[in-house]
Amino acid sequence: MSPLDFVYIALIGALASALVSVGADRQPAVLRYANFGLLAISGAAAVVAGLWVLIGEAPVAAQLPLGLPWLPWHLRLDALSGLFLAVVGTLVFAISLYGPAYTRNYLHGKNRQSLIVLGLFTALFILGMYLVVLADDAFLFMIAWELMSVASYFLVAYQHQHAANRRAAFLYLLMAHVAGVAILLGFGVLAGFGGGFTFEKMRAAELSTTWASIAFALAFFGFGMKAGMVPLHAWLPEAHPVAPSHISALMSGVMLKVALYGLIRFVFDLIGDVQWQWGLVMLVTGACTTLLGVLYAMVRNNLKRLLAYSSIENVGIILSALGLSLIFLGTGHKIIGVLGLIAALYHIIGHALFKGLLFLGAGAIAHSAHEYDLNNMGGLIRRMPQTALFMLIGCLAIAGLPPLTGFVSEWLTFQVALQAPRLESGVLRTLIPLTAAMLALSAALAAATFVKVYGIAFLGRARSRQVRHAREVGLGMRAAMALLAIGCIVFGILPSTIIDVLGAIPKQLIGQAPVSATASGWLWLTPMSAKTASYSAPLVLIALVGIAALGFALLHVRATRMRRGYPWECGYGEVNTRMQYTATAFSQPIHRIFAPVWDLREQIDEKRHPAQPQQVQSIRHQLQALDKSWSTLYEPIGRLVLAGARRIGMLQTGSIHTYLSYSFFTLLLLLWVVT
Repeated sequence: MSPLDFVYIALIGALASALVSVGADRQPAVLRYANFGLLAISGAAAVVAGLWVLIGEAPVAAQLPLGLPWLPWHLRLDALSGLFLAVVGTLVFAISLYGPAYTRNYLHGKNRQSLIVLGLFTALFILGMYLVVLADDAFLFMIAWELMSVASYFLVAYQHQHAANRRAAFLYLLMAHVAGVAILLGFGVLAGFGGGFTFEKMRAAELSTTWASIAFALAFFGFGMKAGMVPLHAWLPEAHPVAPSHISALMSGVMLKVALYGLIRFVFDLIGDVQWQWGLVMLVTGACTTLLGVLYAMVRNNLKRLLAYSSIENVGIILSALGLSLIFLGTGHKIIGVLGLIAALYHIIGHALFKGLLFLGAGAIAHSAHEYDLNNMGGLIRRMPQTALFMLIGCLAIAGLPPLTGFVSEWLTFQVALQAPRLESGVLRTLIPLTAAMLALSAALAAATFVKVYGIAFLGRARSRQVRHAREVGLGMRAAMALLAIGCIVFGILPSTIIDVLGAIPKQLIGQAPVSATASGWLWLTPMSAKTASYSAPLVLIALVGIAALGFALLHVRATRMRRGYPWECGYGEVNTRMQYTATAFSQPIHRIFAPVWDLREQIDEKRHPAQPQQVQSIRHQLQALDKSWSTLYEPIGRLVLAGARRIGMLQTGSIHTYLSYSFFTLLLLLWVVT
């Protein structure tokens, strides 16, 4: 067998999954077993095909007798598409384990929805993502892109009985099509100079600096909007939270990465001759996206909305690494530029793993406790201990703590930024450290955000009756989370081995592999050289395990001499949930420090005793931190569009005489133009 055989298995498995979903309404077991079983086969085949090519097999290509008579569909699986195909396949396999138990929520009661819609569009969504990373011509790429966008629209609108869900789905579809138009125009520039729609002809196009910059700007706008970069992110925190949790894991974990794949393919492969100015734009945008994304995440109390804003932050980290790569490549520092690309690819893998894990964990909490609001959670570590362990791994990974995967990619990004003194431009030597400082601040805020998530949700006491009655979720849901948690650990402790495998991608795109990073073997990661900086994740892991073992041993020794008692409650009686920190209180200092970032709306209502006005009976505090991009960017655009629509609407008078005069004068104008 060849990698193409596994590609066909992946595509046919996803298509078959869509077809069998037609019978899901009458036979729910079809969705829970046949649909997700076929997706498991499809995901596993995608992982095998992607890794096969990435590890050492030469690129493979094929043509399908579909499309236009003069332009069949071209498929190509190389190192870059192989990596992304494997990443998509991993998440697909995970949700195939997770889905059968999770979708029970949609079988009964007020949550009952059409299982045909869920199964059909999940499979088509996955099929679209596969075809995007496999496409080798612009025609197939855009068809697959639209399939991915439209199918995911129906999944965002799945629980359409809620007006907020319909609004989020419409916003998502609108911005997805705006992004699609920009991408199509970008491909049009390359096709115009290359003389064809295949990627092979686009690579051969000879572009001037001006036209190359125009193509880059269109691609950066289109793919950046789909990836959720600031200020084009408005759809993301609206769409991701309202989709079913396993769909949210796919959208945040891999759909955003498919958009980043398109950006990498377009800039590094199809344009090829990059300019450092593009990197500067991408770096500044990425740094702002990172900082604003984590600040918006910090103040959210809805767990899925918080995770959605956190995805914006992580997209910013990836864009920052890609921007550094373009800057160093454009200024002739190829080895450092390769390291920036590796850092971006590593974070793409890591974010797919830990964000997929966290969304599945949020779904597990909602499945068992029927709750997304952190202020109503608490004490879940006693009721859902295995889910708590998996969520802890995800929180530590996304916070960028060693020895997990999030630390490796962020550390590599900082190592690239520290090479700024090698550049001749004083502007770049100043801006790169400033953006690195923004990334460092974002990393600290991300750690605080996920301390809040884990501490409020899993520690302390339950704040609601539903959470007090929560129980551990089923085996399939736990297996999916365990798979992604193991991935976070493995990709964290073996970075040198992983980077050695990823080296095939910059070798394909740039002609240079990251030689120095893996020069000291699997134990030590040396980005530039062993004298400059080094990191050994296995040794860090051994040290952490040793410290933990010593701590448990000392605790066990002291436990025999320890007297246990109730904690001091300051004379207020028995400890209760009102004495615990809430999610809002936890982030209150951040509110005060970074207040200009949000549109804050705070209200404090006091109820006083009628006979003794000085005595306060109760206090109610409400705080809303709204996204300023709505009021500063989107609402003015909306008002302009509505004003223009009203003016155009005046043309429709309802009078047949007016319409005939329009036709008459249009005919005169056309005759004048033609003659």
